Amino acid sequence: MAPKSKIVDTDCLIIGAGLAGAAYALFAASRGVSCTIIAAGKGMSKANSDWAQGGIIYEPNRHSPSLRKDIITASGKTANPRAVNRLVRHGADIIESFLLKELNVSFDRDAGGNLKLTREGGHSEPRIIYAKDRTGHAILDAVYKKLLKIPNIGLLANRLAVDLLTLSHHSRKIQDKYEPLTCCGAYVLNRDTQSVEIYRAKKTILATGGLGRIFERTTNQPGIVGGGIAMAYRMGARVMDLEYTQFHPTVFHKKGCPPFLISEAVRGEGGILINEAGKAFMDDIHPQGSLAPRDIIARAIHQELFEHDQPCVYIDLSKLDPNFVVDRFPNITAKCASYGVEIARDPIPVSPAAHYLCGGIFTDLFGRTTIRHLNAIGETACTGLHGANRLASTSLLECLVSANAAAEKDAKDIKNRQFKLPDINPWKDRDQKADPVLIEQDLHLIRRTLWNYAGIVRSRKRLERAKKVLWEIKEAVDETYRTHHLTRGLLELRDAAQTGLLVVYAASRNPTSAGCHTIIDD
Repeated sequence: MAPKSKIVDTDCLIIGAGLAGAAYALFAASRGVSCTIIAAGKGMSKANSDWAQGGIIYEPNRHSPSLRKDIITASGKTANPRAVNRLVRHGADIIESFLLKELNVSFDRDAGGNLKLTREGGHSEPRIIYAKDRTGHAILDAVYKKLLKIPNIGLLANRLAVDLLTLSHHSRKIQDKYEPLTCCGAYVLNRDTQSVEIYRAKKTILATGGLGRIFERTTNQPGIVGGGIAMAYRMGARVMDLEYTQFHPTVFHKKGCPPFLISEAVRGEGGILINEAGKAFMDDIHPQGSLAPRDIIARAIHQELFEHDQPCVYIDLSKLDPNFVVDRFPNITAKCASYGVEIARDPIPVSPAAHYLCGGIFTDLFGRTTIRHLNAIGETACTGLHGANRLASTSLLECLVSANAAAEKDAKDIKNRQFKLPDINPWKDRDQKADPVLIEQDLHLIRRTLWNYAGIVRSRKRLERAKKVLWEIKEAVDETYRTHHLTRGLLELRDAAQTGLLVVYAASRNPTSAGCHTIIDD
């Protein structure tokens, strides 16, 4: 007889502890519902939003035509107008009421106490507020300090979602198979006890971030391989626009050093992209030069490196006051200096890396997926706000706007509807141990394959090659998953193989180049 799995019941199970998940918990708990957040690590330190440098859009004009135009233009004119209008209308409200008044986030201000504004790529005017060059950390830190004081929010670290639970597949009551496809929680691996627990929930919210770690070179945190997207897809949820993976154009590039983001705000404050010969090459490519939209700059750098057989281009800050540079970008300054680059004096070596997923799990404007009681918010979700390419500094704001809208709807549902939390079949563990060397090699092969064949520029032949490689890996991984004891590495590999294939299939089925997706004739 299999040992009985631990069971945890909650109103809202939030999978992911970044800004979208943490903010959702605050908004939902304030409306009287209980929330349980599961985090892969020790909390916010493992979230991509903690690494966000540049800033967050603050546009007091709730009907700003220029912001709406900038978002749609950056998207390659493919963004969902309803999602854009919502962000423009409600973004300033949530900045003012939540970040400024309730949390008192420490954004940079001038001597008169006014919020400082900067400009980033694709923006027609300065409208981005920031906290030095660690805006995501400043916001998330304030959210966590509030969250940890709320009694009806539980934050559980070192937990990994294995798969979502449905009435039709996991209930011990056979008649539940006739219910519509309905989510009722998740199997969760407790990494401390190495056991799989059952979390039953009235609402399950996926806030697992993007999938950048399926590519060889990325700005994403370890483990960000699209786990929420893979789980939702396995359950039967609609996913969309996965070909639109944004490559950030300026990521630190020096042999023997790890890649890390060089904020778009560096160029917003006057940094210029130059090539090995010192030429400001973007001036010949786009009217906005070094502040063109990200997809345009990433392709331009890709072409520059290919034509001249160079490993990187550079950001030149020599025209800026060195004291201003150090004060404005203290963390970037320190990190670059640790690898021998003094940015107030030396050009910063950069090249593109996988950064942000513009697609994801299809949702409406309230986070609802095509599965009953399963929501997705933040980068995991796709409302169509970004279309084929994301405008800089929309991501943190989207996390807050989508989290608030979803929490409001869910709280009303929980108060007014009846929910079924069924008796769930216990998890059946396996005794065999997976080989960590094979897992790591397969992950490496996935990342290398996607980088080479489904990266900044794609072709049909490259994508077909990627399909064959990834299918072979997925079949082997699925067999290992069915017969071996669960580990973080095995779960990450399983999800990476699935999301990698989804990206390749999406790219293969879309013959039209737009935004982040560039496909060339063979």
